[in-house]
Amino acid sequence: MAQVLHSPTPSSHFSSSTTPPASSDDTILILSTDQEQHQPPSLSSSSSSSSFSSLAVAVNNSFSAVTECEAEGKKTQQELSLLAILVTLLRKSLVSCSTDSAAMEIAAAMDIGHPTNVRHVAHVTFDRFNGFLGLPREFEPQLPTIPPSASATVFGVSTESMKLSYDTRGNIVPTILLLMQRHLYAQGGLQAEGIFRINADNNREDYVREQLSKGVVPQDIDVHCLAGLIKAWFRELPRGILDSLSPEQVMQCQTEEDCAELAKQLPHTEASLLEWTINLMADVVQEERLNKMNARNIAMVFAPNMTRMVDPLTALMYAVQVMNFLKTLVSSTLKARKEGF
Repeated sequence: MAQVLHSPTPSSHFSSSTTPPASSDDTILILSTDQEQHQPPSLSSSSSSSSFSSLAVAVNNSFSAVTECEAEGKKTQQELSLLAILVTLLRKSLVSCSTDSAAMEIAAAMDIGHPTNVRHVAHVTFDRFNGFLGLPREFEPQLPTIPPSASATVFGVSTESMKLSYDTRGNIVPTILLLMQRHLYAQGGLQAEGIFRINADNNREDYVREQLSKGVVPQDIDVHCLAGLIKAWFRELPRGILDSLSPEQVMQCQTEEDCAELAKQLPHTEASLLEWTINLMADVVQEERLNKMNARNIAMVFAPNMTRMVDPLTALMYAVQVMNFLKTLVSSTLKARKEGF
């Protein structure tokens, strides 16, 4: 919006926003509003437009030159960084090659001969159930003992819940029996007079049972106590190892062949336990000269532990038949050993 003023004399300080003076005496002044002041003058000359266009082109070219310079600088910086990485890798490879060469020179200079001062310390075998056997004590790993049973005790529980191992004849039997047998033999139990017949002092039996359930055999255990616990293990089984055979079948066995055929009719676990027991009794009889235990004596003390009968009178009568059955098997085993089988 503009206002037209009439003034007798022209105002020089408004010359930037006024039109040239008119031919009349009065001078007409045109005052622009704020909006008009911000807009480019509508009556600019062609030379002004050309100047502004040249300036814009120059500024645009300057910005383009700056942008190109920055791009060139970044590209150069990236190339320098890549070159620095390559130089670092080259230095590392050269250092590694020089180290390998030095190591090869040292190895070539060394003269490695055959081992000397070799001596045999111990013969060690590996058992998949018990680990290394025969390992010197100083080399034994400090590992906790594995319990031989899934239950809290090894007495009075089924063999299915027990850890099993192979004996020297390939029979798979509860590991606890092999542990007790090994300690009995190591402490001279086979030569002890009346072994498996003499009852030991039972003052420490509860403690020994607790240790056996942990898989540990006390070192100071009496051999008669150990032999008594072997018999107790069979006696406290939930089912006797000969209970799958009928009394009539046992009574009809008269020869070694009959007894051997009847033993083959046992289930696999019971058959393995019976064979292990027969060989244990045969080992005892082989030391009869010292322990005074013949085949009949050892069969007599084991017979009551092989079966379960509620009636005491029937159990006593049947035990006699079982004793004869065991005695025949022990005699047959001793005969086979003498013949080399």
